[in-house]
Amino acid sequence: MSIDQPIRISLEQDGDYAFRISFDDTALAPLLGDEPAPLGHDQGPNPSRLLLAAVANCMAASLLFALRKFRNAPGPLKASIRAQPERNAAGRWRLTGAQVELQLADPAADYQQLPRILEQFEEFCVVTQSVRAGIDVQVVVKDGSGALVHDGRAGADA
Repeated sequence: MSIDQPIRISLEQDGDYAFRISFDDTALAPLLGDEPAPLGHDQGPNPSRLLLAAVANCMAASLLFALRKFRNAPGPLKASIRAQPERNAAGRWRLTGAQVELQLADPAADYQQLPRILEQFEEFCVVTQSVRAGIDVQVVVKDGSGALVHDGRAGADA
């Protein structure tokens, strides 16, 4: 699958707040997502953790890409991310910011063009740049017969 192809993911409820996440059009094994107690049973990462993992993974991969683009052979990179959930004005929990820390395996002097790399590597990260810019998420809801009962694309219930 190339980067310009649609990405499709399917979810199916697997009990309480647990969902089996399938990565369509791939050979990847499904992943179980779940909410922590008291809603779920903490059998897998919740959506907030998956989002943060995607940001950190993409940032590390982007840095690796940029390092290799300038003919560096870096040792294993490490990444960590931290976010503090906060309530918004309506009292809803939101992730309003995240702090990513990337760690190179070698001293900075061992890398060619490191200042140039550090100026641009974040631009290669599809996930982080998409989150930063905001993603237009449109939602439709269909009932068990397939009838449209909510069309968030139009901004109103059907």
